[in-house]
Formats: sequence, C-alpha cells, structure tokens
Amino acid sequence: MGAGRAVAKQAPLAPTPALPREGREEDQGQELAPLLQVDSVSLEYRTPERVVRATHRVSFDVHAADRFVLLGPSGCGKSTLLKAVAGFIPPVEGEIRLDGQRVTQPGPDRIVVFQEFDQLPPWKTVKQNVMFPLLASRTLGKKEAAERALHYLDKVGLSKFADVHPHQLSGGMKQRVAIARALAMQPRVLLMDEPFAALDALTRRKMQQELLELWDEVRFTLLFVTHSIEEALVVGNRIALLSPHPGRMRAEINSHGFSLESLGGPEFQGTAKRIHDMLFEEEPEVAAAP
Repeated sequence: MGAGRAVAKQAPLAPTPALPREGREEDQGQELAPLLQVDSVSLEYRTPERVVRATHRVSFDVHAADRFVLLGPSGCGKSTLLKAVAGFIPPVEGEIRLDGQRVTQPGPDRIVVFQEFDQLPPWKTVKQNVMFPLLASRTLGKKEAAERALHYLDKVGLSKFADVHPHQLSGGMKQRVAIARALAMQPRVLLMDEPFAALDALTRRKMQQELLELWDEVRFTLLFVTHSIEEALVVGNRIALLSPHPGRMRAEINSHGFSLESLGGPEFQGTAKRIHDMLFEEEPEVAAAP
C-alpha cells in the first residue's frame, strides 16, 4: 500500500458538528449510514475541588470496517471518550449512537482491549480466557465457545498456546489473547485504549503489523486511542485530532494511504509534522463547568 496524501479538515471549535468525509476510497460512489455516531459529546469528571471538563462537544462518525483513531496529547480526554463509547461514562452534553440507537450502558456489541497486560484472569488458560465472556454473556454454549475461542486464537497465531496460563506468555502474547477474546465476541466495534503503549519498540511494531493483518482478514470496525502520531498514521485509515485539555476536534485526517512501509518516507514525515503542528497550535481555553 503506497503512501497517499492525507487530507486535513479544520473543525470549528464550539459547537463541533460531525466532519464530512472526503477522499475515502471505500466510500466512492455511495454514502453509507455511520455505524457509530458521536454527536456533540461533552464529558466531565469530578475532583475534590471541582468538576473538570474532559471533552467539549466532540463529534465524529465511524463507518463499518473503519480503523478510526483518536489522537491527542495526554489529558485530552481520548480514553474518556473511548469509555463513553463503551457505555461506562454518560455524556453531560450530546449523545453517542450505535446503529442509530443511543448508547446508555456497556454491551457485548462494544468490547474494550486495555493497555494493561494483566487483564486476563491468571487462573484460566488462554482458551478459557477467550471463552469466558462468551459463556458469561450466554452468547454461546461451552462446545461452541471452545470452537470459536480456538478459531480466534488461530487468527492471532496462538493456537499452540491454548492450554497454557497467562504467566507463561510475553506481554505481546497476552495482548494477542486479549484481542482474540474481544474479537471472539464479534462486537460491532472493537475499542482499543493504547493497547501497545507498554510494549518495547520492536514488539509494538510487530503488534501493529499483526493488527493490520488481522483487520485485512476479518475487517472489524476499530476505534483506537493513541498519543503517538506515527502509530495513528500506521494503524488508522481516519484520524481525529483532539486539542489539549479539554479535548475538542481540531481536524480529521484521511490516512488510508499510509502503512508500516511508509515509515521514514518524506510524505509520511511531512504529514506527521503537520499533525504535530495542528495538535499543539494555540486556541482559546474552555472554562471548567461550575
């Protein structure tokens, strides 16, 4: 996949409407309804001193089979947004819709992969870990859950490790188990919160490659959080740029023309620099909620 030119679309600051989609190869000739809609969403959390606004009127659409990345500096609310899409945090403004239905609580149609390695119960084998949510949600019976677990373990290259326990795996292998467990639920959207941030550089690059290869095969819909510009360009086909705290939509970038092979190239580096400049340019602050 050769490097293509990224297209930046500047978003107004408040309120922020959903940004139009332009230049997306997969949508040429037809306009499909979004799978996931984040519509003018503001999120807040309370400290002992005050209420803090994490995001301010953020809007974006995610379509089926998108690899949509939330990119921004630490504290911009991107992980909070992911948790809101998962149904863990209710918006104070706006709403989140999946298949046109308002998201009000967690559900098996949205599965989260976190960055922590220890998200797998250590007393369960790898196969049992992948089976667990299928059984707990009564999605499948034991025999069918075992078959699906082995299917997705094979997809992530871990079928030979089905009967070992998590402490016998490396950090990267544990993350692959977590991805297999999430995909086995066949969610409408796979949510990944900086899943490779704690890995060493070589393992992180390998995991990015494996994730893209898995997407090529399965074509799941991905909402991915990172603070790495390079990772966003490699993993995503669309990138939402969030401003520093509180997070607002700065721009949306079409990045489907980049891949791991683009790293180090002049167009890749030029786009990375433009994204950096957009992320950190000055803009007026939004006052905290009373």
